[in-house]
Amino acid sequence: MKIALVTDAWMPQVNGVVTTLVELCRELEGMGHEVRVFEPGQFRTRPCPGYAGIDLAVRPQRQLSALLDAFHPDAVHLATEGPLGWAGRRHCLRRGLAFTTAFHTKFPEIINAAIKVPLSWGYALMRHFHRHSSGVMVPTQSVLNMLERRGFRNLRSWTHGVDTRLFEFRALAQPYPPLGEVTRPVSLFVGRVSYEKNIEAYLRTDLPGTKVVCGVGPVQARLQAKYPKVRWLGLLPRDELAKVYAAADVFVFPSHADTFGLVMVEAMASGTPVAAFPVDGPLEVLARSHPDGRTVGGAMSHDLRAACLTALTVPRHEARTRAQDFSWAHASRLFASFLVPARA
Repeated sequence: MKIALVTDAWMPQVNGVVTTLVELCRELEGMGHEVRVFEPGQFRTRPCPGYAGIDLAVRPQRQLSALLDAFHPDAVHLATEGPLGWAGRRHCLRRGLAFTTAFHTKFPEIINAAIKVPLSWGYALMRHFHRHSSGVMVPTQSVLNMLERRGFRNLRSWTHGVDTRLFEFRALAQPYPPLGEVTRPVSLFVGRVSYEKNIEAYLRTDLPGTKVVCGVGPVQARLQAKYPKVRWLGLLPRDELAKVYAAADVFVFPSHADTFGLVMVEAMASGTPVAAFPVDGPLEVLARSHPDGRTVGGAMSHDLRAACLTALTVPRHEARTRAQDFSWAHASRLFASFLVPARA
């Protein structure tokens, strides 16, 4: 099958959506499909306001339509709701092509956190974008339920995976030389240092040991100045990131806005348990009940400090076991099953 994947998120951007799409393409091609990615690097771009490192296509409609016509795909998937996603949507509606979409990111929450746009406005726009989709792929059941309550239709329960070879299990937290001498336990945050990640909830929490942040973003300078005792590692390649996960005693995920939280599964694959709030994302990733009442792979609480201290007691092999429930092969088979023929 010839699959057109239209996305505003692609390399060299570093985020969970890009990781998901790269792994998805690799698996689909391994299954014998031909995947053509239409991404910002093929178009004239400009930086996304407030998000350094993310470039958006400028007026891509005519060029994208020509490229899609030339490819003549059997299935079209619009992965994001950015300029290319909207251009792909317009192309499909004009040509009478069926398409699928995905809800990877809670953009209404991001815009609300950054510039206070009401959530109802943001979700109205998202609902309009996905209205003609033949299948809206959503990575967690809790987010799917939320979207259903907000009037979204044709929702499909999807999932994500993890590369358990790259993120190798370590029975004990490993030294990471670039950190130098650290006081244990080491708590870690990985992700964009941006408005919606709620990272300050982690930074201001009174925790023993050493706090480490790996990532960059629009609020980084302010937070670095405010929390100088935190170890800030910046943006790292994924093979180096695997070493950082393995060096941590607990992974802290303070976000309320993520639809999944791929970094949690990567941390658990390394053996590092997760501490999080009981919200969308963690509720899916840490949801499987343990015989003694704990969740598998970490801990959740409305008190982030309590979640961190409980997570520190979770055996590392248990975190790894939970991560192995997430497979890119399974996620890709689900994805392929949700695609629809572009032409009747």
